[in-house]
Amino acid sequence: MTEKLSDTARKTVLEPLFATGWAMVDGQDAIHKTFEFENFVAAFAWMTKAALYAEKWDHHPEWSNVYNKVEVTLTTHDVGGLSSLDAKMARKLDGLS
Repeated sequence: MTEKLSDTARKTVLEPLFATGWAMVDGQDAIHKTFEFENFVAAFAWMTKAALYAEKWDHHPEWSNVYNKVEVTLTTHDVGGLSSLDAKMARKLDGLS
């Protein structure tokens, strides 16, 4: 079962993500990042690839797409905040972009 990140794990797991543009969400135990692509087709293709991992891992991002930008927020609703699944998904999303 997935657990909420401990204070120690947060420092280890989240710091590298902050270096790649992820940031904490004000008022929520979640991280957020805006991905920008060449055009709508590239953004949608990226979302399609990401969706395959989200479904495989049963961990679905909160996201929205407007033309070439995709806004992504990650949190684990089952634990009421950030978990290792969010860090794993963030790393994958960065790798796909």
